[in-house]
Amino acid sequence: MSKLPKSKYDPIRKLKIIFSGLHFAVSDFSVAYKLALSVPLFILTFILQQWIDVTLILLATGMMLVAELLNSAIEILCDFVQPQEDRRIGIIKDIAAAAAGISIFVWAATLILEASHLWQMIIKLQLARQ
Repeated sequence: MSKLPKSKYDPIRKLKIIFSGLHFAVSDFSVAYKLALSVPLFILTFILQQWIDVTLILLATGMMLVAELLNSAIEILCDFVQPQEDRRIGIIKDIAAAAAGISIFVWAATLILEASHLWQMIIKLQLARQ
């Protein structure tokens, strides 16, 4: 059995690859608008030091991004492997899209609940000042 060549660990190269992949993801409108909705709510919860809310938003947004990235990668790979229409490829893409859809549902529910929670907290702070 032959040994694999040793590769030098290069964290800078790995970061470049990560940012390249993120660039492709963020340039997709379906990902960009979700980030645009998550970031302000994340910042607000961070400023208000609502650490559980910060964590929930971070986890839900991260889960959604991972699912979207994997869905995109699977779709691109399927199109590369089989450019012609194929029922099996369609099923694979549908399953990947369903996984992304579930993560989007969880993400949206989390953002709605967190926004509602923050709104109630802001109203209570306003009433306390009066």
